[in-house]
Amino acid sequence: MKSRFGAIPAADISADQAIPPAEIAVAPTTLEEASQALRIATEQRMKVLIWGGGNHQGYGHRVHPDMVLITTSLNRVEVWEPEDLTIVAGAGARISQVEEMLAEKGQTTLLPHRSPTATIGGALAAGLSSYKRFRYGPSRDRVLETKVVTGDGRIVRSGGRVVKNVTGYDIPRLMVGALGRLGLIGSVCLKLIPTPASAVTVTVDDPAAALAALYRPLAVLSTRSGHSAFLWGTQAEVESQASRLGGEVQNGHAWPPRRLRQVAWSLRLPPSRLSEGLGRLPNSWDYVAQQGVGIAECATDQVEIGAATELRGWAESVGGALVLTNGPETLYERIDPWGTPPAGLDYQRKLVAGFDPYRVLNSGRLPGGV
Repeated sequence: MKSRFGAIPAADISADQAIPPAEIAVAPTTLEEASQALRIATEQRMKVLIWGGGNHQGYGHRVHPDMVLITTSLNRVEVWEPEDLTIVAGAGARISQVEEMLAEKGQTTLLPHRSPTATIGGALAAGLSSYKRFRYGPSRDRVLETKVVTGDGRIVRSGGRVVKNVTGYDIPRLMVGALGRLGLIGSVCLKLIPTPASAVTVTVDDPAAALAALYRPLAVLSTRSGHSAFLWGTQAEVESQASRLGGEVQNGHAWPPRRLRQVAWSLRLPPSRLSEGLGRLPNSWDYVAQQGVGIAECATDQVEIGAATELRGWAESVGGALVLTNGPETLYERIDPWGTPPAGLDYQRKLVAGFDPYRVLNSGRLPGGV
């Protein structure tokens, strides 16, 4: 195994990579090598954990792997067509490095990259979108094509690099948010967005009033410190919209700082119930709430299972959810990270079985242990 596709004995993995213990770790450099690794894993009924930058491993039920498949060598930018606003990149490509390259032509993927080690595959597998979601929609809307390696080693290409060529089942979007259960996202074609010329941040008192006063703002965010509107466009339109708000204007986008805490939750609500949800948060929880989207990222140093259970019960009663996204391993043993499983689990199991018949990839990670 070692000579054929770059396997690394688990004992040799440096501690700073934080990769969980496993019998073996493999770092394929091509999709063919990844395919071979997963065929062997299927034959030997090994449990495989996919690992990119390690930033989103807090999502879902714990996986205790026999093999860790590291994607960081699948990091080539295969094609960049600035005129067509498309890019094809490997799953292990770091978003921060891709964004730096795209900035030369005034373009962006819009993918979230608050960590320098965040990878394209990891962000898409976790179904994450940036704070710019209010204006541009979720990340899955910009996925045009994927090459995926299934649990039993098949390489499946779906979608098309030109929007009009996309036909058949929408497998590329299906992969977004699947946490690797349907396959390893080997490479992806993304639709890019031109970067507008002018950007400002405006302090506002009432986020609902700001949303009502603005036409397609980039975002309106709330924290315990206050509320801000983020504008993006030509200088004339940005100045016009900022003047409607009447608040303090700061050039550029002053995004809330990332707060590293022991425990992190994602509160997901119908947008109209977000303000009520924020009022129900324990005082020890910091948050960044996306107005108009209905998502609040919460962080705390306290393991408050009682408060989380009460908040989850209310969120689910209004059609939302409270999802654990990071915390000590013992917390995952005491509370379901997802909450009440959704309807349609039988359908989801059948879908997963078609891509991973022997439950090799990230097995049990999805809601309901799928």
